[in-house]
Amino acid sequence: MPEEADILVAELAAAVTIPIVAVLGNHDFESGQQVDVCKILTAAGIKVLDGEALEVHGTGIAGAKGFSGGFGRATLGAWGEPATKRFVQEAIDEAMKFEGALARLRTPQRIAMLHYSPIRATVEGEPLEIFSYLGTSRLEEPLNRHPVNMVFHGHAHHGCLEGRTSTGIPVYNVAMPLLLHSFPDRPPFRVFEIPAPEHKNG
Repeated sequence: MPEEADILVAELAAAVTIPIVAVLGNHDFESGQQVDVCKILTAAGIKVLDGEALEVHGTGIAGAKGFSGGFGRATLGAWGEPATKRFVQEAIDEAMKFEGALARLRTPQRIAMLHYSPIRATVEGEPLEIFSYLGTSRLEEPLNRHPVNMVFHGHAHHGCLEGRTSTGIPVYNVAMPLLLHSFPDRPPFRVFEIPAPEHKNG
């Protein structure tokens, strides 16, 4: 809700001085006021990505919300009722939006941000019945074509902390309930260091 976004930006302003980049998630869309939520975050200096890419201190960041639809052989296909086709088309549209953002990255060091997971490994631990609502392999395909150093997503509150795409890109689930459960003795965030690019001689 917009009033919750107001509280969030006030707390961030009091505690965080580094650049903040975000993507929206399904909870931000639930109230139908995602445009207002985005405006509040943006007005506070937070970069909200929805198919865009930007550079922060020499690191490229591409982000999109993503969507659900299942993984691997269980990925839902656009077949049958019009409602099913619309659902699948939404997943395809989000994957294309994500790919467009990845394709615009020009820095050696690159990060991808999603709300939904691009791989099954980081949703393991959730009830099997809801796997298809936690992400989709359609989001992994753009990553395989436009590699990044690492991928971050949320949404899977009881999934796994880490996994890899089929091409070996590390994927990190940073959903706050998972971080609280996994690291009960410290604040629920993680710090990652992006490897410096290798310099070739000659």
